[in-house]
Formats: sequence, structure tokens, C-alpha cells
Amino acid sequence: MDFSNNTAGTAALTRRRKAAMIVQMLISDGGSLSLSRLPEGLQEVLTGELGAIRLVDKGTVSAVAEEFVTELEAVGLAAPGTRDGAIMALADHLSPSLADRLRAQTDGVRNGDHWPRIVDLPIETIVDMMTAESIEICAVALSKLPVSKAANVLAKTPGDRARRITFAMSKTADITPDAVRRIGASLAKEYGRPRDIAFEKAPVPRLGAILNSTVTDTREDVLEGLTSMDPGFATEVRKAIFTFKDIAYRVKAVDIPNSLRSIDGADLTKALTAALAGEEALQKSAEFILASLSQRMATQLREEVQEFGKIKKADGETAMAAVTKAIRDLVDAGVITLIDPDEQDEE
Repeated sequence: MDFSNNTAGTAALTRRRKAAMIVQMLISDGGSLSLSRLPEGLQEVLTGELGAIRLVDKGTVSAVAEEFVTELEAVGLAAPGTRDGAIMALADHLSPSLADRLRAQTDGVRNGDHWPRIVDLPIETIVDMMTAESIEICAVALSKLPVSKAANVLAKTPGDRARRITFAMSKTADITPDAVRRIGASLAKEYGRPRDIAFEKAPVPRLGAILNSTVTDTREDVLEGLTSMDPGFATEVRKAIFTFKDIAYRVKAVDIPNSLRSIDGADLTKALTAALAGEEALQKSAEFILASLSQRMATQLREEVQEFGKIKKADGETAMAAVTKAIRDLVDAGVITLIDPDEQDEE
């Protein structure tokens, strides 16, 4: 019988070997250990140490157990020891915004593996990564992606760059797991961290919403200035704007009756009166609205418009704004969908 550690005593045992013995004792007694929470490197070391143990005499086992108990009793404070644990422990004591931001930074990290967070990044972000990082790093990142997502990323990566990355994949056969983990952690730190932003919406929809609520003269003046300074941005803003003039081009006829249900009858009459007396684009939208209603309703509205007579410009713009707001509310609620002007142009 070979007692490999009998004559050496506990002094000859390394702390790793003692830890392996304690783990074996706990397992033998039916204890449940969450070893998966340890970094995989430590799990591997522990497995190797446990595999090296054969038979240990009772005296050595007792001495190791007593030393372990003594060290436990000497501990005066037990802290989480990891960033994830600290966030969990302090979550109820931090400001909600900070707690959410810290949780977001650790979401998708499993046992020290940051790659799940990288895999979940939007394709656009990964494409940016493919054009910014070294070819070798990109080859590793592409290899970690699911096949369908990797194919999509590759298709959106510039041709020469894509070819160099795919060639570099042939050189990743001997890369170590530890190196891959370190690359994942570095990329997650650079690309997986949520950005602190001041506004929920991007500039185009923000400015579009503002211009939707401004009077026509101001809106057109601003758009003219934007066009001279940044034509591309101005074009995107124009697409985000939805005014009474756009009704004929961007609203489906079948959605008109539903869109008008929440509008006060007097406001609708005012809006149609102002539009029919206005420029061609306004007239076209007014006629489109009337043509999309039942014949009885359209006839009644035309009679009301004739009786209403002339209307002040400001009152007319307010009424037309009420109509477009009712339509935008249904769009925002997902009840109806506007026609994309780009699709119209293609037709």
C-alpha cells in the first residue's frame, strides 16, 4: 500500500494539494460545490492536483482538515472577491443608473469568458471591429462567431480585408485557449461596454420630431439651411419629418378612417379648409383624405368646409398639425405603418 504523503507530513504539501484534498473530503461527505464559478484555469489546476492524489493516511488528512478549519476561524471578513460578486452585493445600495450600467458591463461574461458578449454584439459593431483590429485578432473573433453570423459579417467586410482575415484563420490552429480568452476580454472591454449617452434618440429623429411641431415657414427655413451645410443629414431629416403635405404620399388610404377617429370634428374641418385653400401639396393631401373616406362622410366634410369660409393661417396650421399628430401617434403605437419614401422612389 502506497501512502504517498504519509512521511512528508502537511509541511511538504503545497497549498494546491491541500485544497484538492479538502475538495475531495467535501465531495466524499456528499457536499455540493459550485466549482464552475471558478475560472477554468483554476478548475484545470484543481483537477490535476486531485488526479495526483492516491492514498493519504488518516493523520495527514486530519492535519490538513484542522489547518483548514483554523484558517477559516481566523477569517474576520469575507468579501465577494470578484467584480461580479461586488456588483451583486452592492446593487441595492448603488444608484439605479450606476447599478444597471455595471450589470451591463458584466452581462454575458461566464466563468471569465467574455466571448458570449462579443457574439451578441450587433453585426454593424462587429464589422467595425473587423476593420479596426489586427488581422490576427479578427481571424480569432470571426472563428468564435456562429456560422450564419460570421458569414453575414464577412459579407459586409471590405473585400481585401475579408480575404486577409480568412487567410489568417488558417494560422489559428495552435492558438491556446488562454490566449483566446484574453483576446475576448480585450475586445469586450473595447466594444462590449455600453456607451453613456445623453439622448435616447439619435439626432435625425430628435430633430425630425422638433421640426414636425414647428410652423411651416420655420421648418422650411431650417431645412434649407441644413441642405446647404450637410445635404446628407438634411435628406435624412426630411425623411423623419411627417407633415400634412406628406399624407397623400406616405399614408395608405385604408388607414385614413382609423387615423381620423381621435380628431375633433371642428379641427378636421379647419385642417381641410386651410389645406384646400393652400399650396398644391396641401390640396393633394386634403383631397386624398376625402377620397379615402366614405362618400357620405366626404360630402358632409366638403359642405362644412364651404360653410366655414376663410381661416387664419395660424389656426389652419394648428388644425393640420393635430391631424398629422394623430397619424404619428398611431405609427408610434405600431397600429399603422407609413410608406417609406425610398421605396416610393424605387417604384
